[in-house]
Amino acid sequence: MKNTVEKNSFEETSYLSHESWFAKQYPDQEKRLNTIRKWQKSIEQNTAEYWLHERLFALANPLISSKDHWLTVGDGYGFDANYFARKGCKVMATDIGGAFLPLVKEQKLIDDFSVENVEKLSFEDNSFDYVFCKEAYHHFPRAYLGVYEMIRVAKKAIILVEPQDPLTKMPLMLAIKNILDRFDPTILQKFWKNRYSFEEVGNYVFKLSDREMEKIAMGMNLPAIAFKGINNSYWKAGLDTETADARSAAFRKIQSKLRRDNLLCKLGILPYQVLSAVIFKTLPTQETISKLKNEGYLYYEFPKNPYL
Repeated sequence: MKNTVEKNSFEETSYLSHESWFAKQYPDQEKRLNTIRKWQKSIEQNTAEYWLHERLFALANPLISSKDHWLTVGDGYGFDANYFARKGCKVMATDIGGAFLPLVKEQKLIDDFSVENVEKLSFEDNSFDYVFCKEAYHHFPRAYLGVYEMIRVAKKAIILVEPQDPLTKMPLMLAIKNILDRFDPTILQKFWKNRYSFEEVGNYVFKLSDREMEKIAMGMNLPAIAFKGINNSYWKAGLDTETADARSAAFRKIQSKLRRDNLLCKLGILPYQVLSAVIFKTLPTQETISKLKNEGYLYYEFPKNPYL
């Protein structure tokens, strides 16, 4: 009888790869503790690294109230949850791997944690007021399943913060793609190198699209959605020692780049790099809507389905 080796399915392989990533990068506890200490120091010293992270966290600020219970998803370090804890919220951090989360709780930086696969969360329906997912959606092997699960366990809304799909915001580029595809679908790939992009951990890089999120919400008969785009310079080596003020040449360079990118976006030449999508499960209060609009969000209420 021949020995047979059962091959893992694509999603199982992806889960295992992501689950073990932090453990491979930080193989011992001391390295993990040093990373946590660096995070605390970065907050205390207001480094450029933390300043860039906080710009993404702050996209949730219009929704934050100390009486609400938050869930963070794909929060491998627990640092997303730490932001909400520092705002006075009750918060549960989750990730598919548990390398950092027990240590972050021991350091009293988060309330609680759970090792979870977003595609099959263990929580009951409506367990949390809000679910926050920052730069993790693009790692999910079956991204829409993750979105449905986050909506299931939320009472009020979920917030996704991810790089934006540029094609949906650049009609000229879309027109060129459509024309070139008629002749040869591979032509554009010679110039658009990250059209089909993958990360070393093995995942295809999903980018967020406002139209796709809108269709998900409408398909589930949800009441409203809100979007905001921002530009953000991503972390580079050395920013953890640079202060986020005019004394730092690196920080001045970041601000200069952001001013340039913001101008190009306002002129409609480029789309914003990052999109925040708030998918509401229940209609928000007028106070919340006002806060969203004051922070630059576009808020949409959907028409009711006349057949239900």
